[in-house]
Amino acid sequence: MKDFSRELNFKTSRSSGAGGQNVNKVETAVTVLWNVEASGFFNEDEKVLIHNKLKNRINAEGFLFLTVSESRTQLMNKNKAIEKITEIVNKALIVPKKRTATKPSKAQKQKRLDSKKKLSDKKENRRFKL
Repeated sequence: MKDFSRELNFKTSRSSGAGGQNVNKVETAVTVLWNVEASGFFNEDEKVLIHNKLKNRINAEGFLFLTVSESRTQLMNKNKAIEKITEIVNKALIVPKKRTATKPSKAQKQKRLDSKKKLSDKKENRRFKL
């Protein structure tokens, strides 16, 4: 887990929604911006992985952005934004392991055929015979 918080830029704005006078006069919402391409913490392969997995969050200039307005204070929102963007980037860096194709064993095939035969016999015995 890499800590790239020194590369983050922050913008503040007024939060939306209910909150009365506090919402109307205090800029508590925090938007965190991070330039993926200019990052010195990640190599090129990791940057490509981040771009591919988070392409819907990266704008045309190459900035990954996230807005947090959960708390009433700017500092708490800033800390939560750092936490969230770090978590998102670290999840994007996880490469799922390749699935190796396997074939069913002889015993599994035989068990399947036996159950099919058993069901077929049961249905055959239900028929009316003359």
